[in-house]
Amino acid sequence: MDLVVEGNELDSVGSRSAVDISLIIPLYNEAQNLEPIYREASSILKSSKYTYEMIFIDDGSIDGSADILNDISRSDPAVIALYFRRNFGKGTALSSGFKESRGKVIVTLDADLQDNPADIPMLVKGIESGYDLVSGWKFPRRDPLSKTVPSKIFNKVVGMATGLKLHDFNCGIKAYSRALINGVRIYGEQYRYIPVLAHSAGFRVTEIKVDHRPRINGKSKYGSERYMRGFMDFLTVLFITRYTKKPLHLFGPIGLALLLIGFIINAHLAVLWLGGHAIGHRPMLTLGILLMVIGGQFVSTGLICEMIVRSQQHEDDHYVARTPYRVVQEDSE
Repeated sequence: MDLVVEGNELDSVGSRSAVDISLIIPLYNEAQNLEPIYREASSILKSSKYTYEMIFIDDGSIDGSADILNDISRSDPAVIALYFRRNFGKGTALSSGFKESRGKVIVTLDADLQDNPADIPMLVKGIESGYDLVSGWKFPRRDPLSKTVPSKIFNKVVGMATGLKLHDFNCGIKAYSRALINGVRIYGEQYRYIPVLAHSAGFRVTEIKVDHRPRINGKSKYGSERYMRGFMDFLTVLFITRYTKKPLHLFGPIGLALLLIGFIINAHLAVLWLGGHAIGHRPMLTLGILLMVIGGQFVSTGLICEMIVRSQQHEDDHYVARTPYRVVQEDSE
């Protein structure tokens, strides 16, 4: 990946001092919104009690966003600008921002002005109260039905499959503890499922209603293809959160079910054969044998995966703290 750091490039990541808040704003072709989102966010952060840095990641914009961002970063020492030479996607942009950040609390915000920076202090207070991830819940959501209806279905399905009940998994404005950012590995387009990965690793996750504004400038960068990518990422996350350490629990039941069905079919045909009936021309014989072969392959695959898992010295996927967690009063809802 080609990444260029400008603006405060003389201050290397290792030499920058820690701050209270790192605000990460990924963007792609948001030239009309850059200065307004910068003014709003910097005004909120300056008026707060926190020290802060603002990290903008230009994900290969071609509309002049890079030039505007360059001017902003050179005029404000609190702004760090990262530039990709081409579009790599929001997940990669967020990962680069996380690596660059030095805040005790990391807040993500979309650059389209639909998220309200005034909600940042409220999210940070949620982290200070003991949560590791505070996710925004766009309420009410000011988007067309073509976006809200699929989003509701998506949130319901993910909640039922993972056990984490959130109203809005994909909200752009979220706050994270430093422990979570250091403890959860994220790659590809899995940013949609960071709450699921965090919950699976034992981190405390909650959500707070946030202001959502209609888009005024620019247009959405996500088309219908995002549904297929999101579904593929969902299967990946579901697998790594449930079966990474026990793959036989996934492949085994499928294989045993196929073996059992194939055995029943073949046993029935064997009884017919013993009774004097010809079975060589029956398609059921082929089906029974095929099911048993495939079932054996599933079980074998699960056993091989178990051997690979046991032979590799993976790091634990849970976070071990050296200080006790603070007690958090759960919502009554």
